[in-house]
Amino acid sequence: MNVLFTCGGTAGHINPAIAAARLLKERHPEANILFAGARRGMENELVPREGYPLETVDAMRFQRSFSWFAIRYNIKTLYCLPKSRRQAKKIIRKFRPDLVVGTGGYASYPVVREAARQGIPTVIHESNAVPGLTTKMLAKIADRIMVGFEDSRGNYPHPERVIVTGTPVRGDFFTRTRAEARKELGLEDDRPLVLSYFGSLGAREMNRQMAEFIRLESREDAFYHIHGAGSAGYQWMPELIRSMDVDLNQHPNIQLKEYIYNMSVVMAAADFVICRAGASTISEVTALAKPCILIPSPNVAGNHQEKNARVLEQRGAAVLLPEAECSGQTLFETTQRLLSRPDELEAMRRASGGVSVPDAAQRMYEVMMELIRP
Repeated sequence: MNVLFTCGGTAGHINPAIAAARLLKERHPEANILFAGARRGMENELVPREGYPLETVDAMRFQRSFSWFAIRYNIKTLYCLPKSRRQAKKIIRKFRPDLVVGTGGYASYPVVREAARQGIPTVIHESNAVPGLTTKMLAKIADRIMVGFEDSRGNYPHPERVIVTGTPVRGDFFTRTRAEARKELGLEDDRPLVLSYFGSLGAREMNRQMAEFIRLESREDAFYHIHGAGSAGYQWMPELIRSMDVDLNQHPNIQLKEYIYNMSVVMAAADFVICRAGASTISEVTALAKPCILIPSPNVAGNHQEKNARVLEQRGAAVLLPEAECSGQTLFETTQRLLSRPDELEAMRRASGGVSVPDAAQRMYEVMMELIRP
């Protein structure tokens, strides 16, 4: 059995493919698995780390702008298309896959398209509530379309091909109870834990607002708080907090980190989360049924993070605050209000759990095997 996974660009595209590949290899140790991605994408780091071979194509995304820079960039993208198709054809001819699985990112387009042209079974996965450009193009030719949300069905031209699988979450997120995670973090009393983070690099505007949040919470120390500032934000955020007359050494309940390496532990321990609304983040938050404030990034294609957040907001699982309407005080007051209302928090937890698909990797596996079997 030969299965070719193709993905790239962001962890939100790569991680679902890795999760599905892991389960496939567990069930079928004899299976041959190959990944295909972009030459300079994040997949070049994440995929080899998991032990899977990776082939690359010279694929580039389209810029959704009419600026001179975007026009020049898109001309280069068009120039790359014939080359990426030839590379995809070569990869497929050499590997001879029984199935091609695309989980998003511009690198998956030439590979899935070439596989479909050759009559090889194809399946694509879209984590976001609305399809991205690559998914829109491939949805017309793929044999199956796996989606993260039930609400997404109506966004596709062939609803009969759409299957709700959810988006897989790493298994280590489910290995600890809240009590076990709190003990591991050394939380000694019953104060709730607030978790906040805005990506591995950090978001400058949101880190600025969280500095104000930290200033306000330092007056009371009513809850624990772990904030991931990201690699860029951590360079200046500690100094900004000090300029607000807050000495974090005097507030051990507030932890400012460059990156939260033990996210599965912190997420399990958290009582409330403040974060972006990317598909992977939402999958983790809902998998552990965490009430949250979602601040969608305003700098993503098609405003897809706000559309993801709307799904949770409409279910009563989250509070949606557009970044332009946010402030540190608004975030702090909203957090305080919700933490003081246990019944409302519990309703949000139930709603969040209702959005989650805990067996997402299993569902993806079943779709894949349906297409592989004669």
